[in-house]
Amino acid sequence: MEYILPLIVGFLAAFVGLLAPSMLNMTAARTSIEKGKAAGIQFAAGAASVVFIQAFIAVSFAKYLVAHPEVITKLKTAAIFVLFGLAIFFFMQARKKFKAEGKDKEGSTFIVGMGMSSLNMLAVPFYLAMATLAEGKGWMTIEQPFSTIYVVGAVLGAFSLFATYASFAEKIAEKAAFIAKNINYILSALFIVLAISTAVQVFM
Repeated sequence: MEYILPLIVGFLAAFVGLLAPSMLNMTAARTSIEKGKAAGIQFAAGAASVVFIQAFIAVSFAKYLVAHPEVITKLKTAAIFVLFGLAIFFFMQARKKFKAEGKDKEGSTFIVGMGMSSLNMLAVPFYLAMATLAEGKGWMTIEQPFSTIYVVGAVLGAFSLFATYASFAEKIAEKAAFIAKNINYILSALFIVLAISTAVQVFM
């Protein structure tokens, strides 16, 4: 059971933490609508692969990050500019004419998933907080091999959530043009809200 709990904690941390509409899961849905379920799953795999690095950094440098909160502040500050940039990008995407078939090369959505997931500046603080909380509750210890099991759980949780969004999007493909356009508007608005809320956390 001591090996199962870190896996469950990591899985739930990622799945529940990413459950609300965000840049990654909403983009997974948009990709599935515009280019098909396979492309959406590729995006999900790419985004989830970066979670491994983010969660691994969180647990590997847990003690350092806790002792140096200024690093977390810098990550959040950078996230503000990234989120505003993404808000503008998706607003411009929403203004473009929708095309049902994408022209990207096979496998490119995997790279896009990795790239967008890498822009998530709040991922490391989040997985750090969840691991620290779990350790405080006695559910796991931030030591090997439990840390790695926690990281694997986070990757599985993230992929499951992104893949769920991609699969759900396929069911509403009949209204793909309407949904795709509005998802971009939703993403744009969401990034503005996230940028403002992050700025409040940093500067207030």
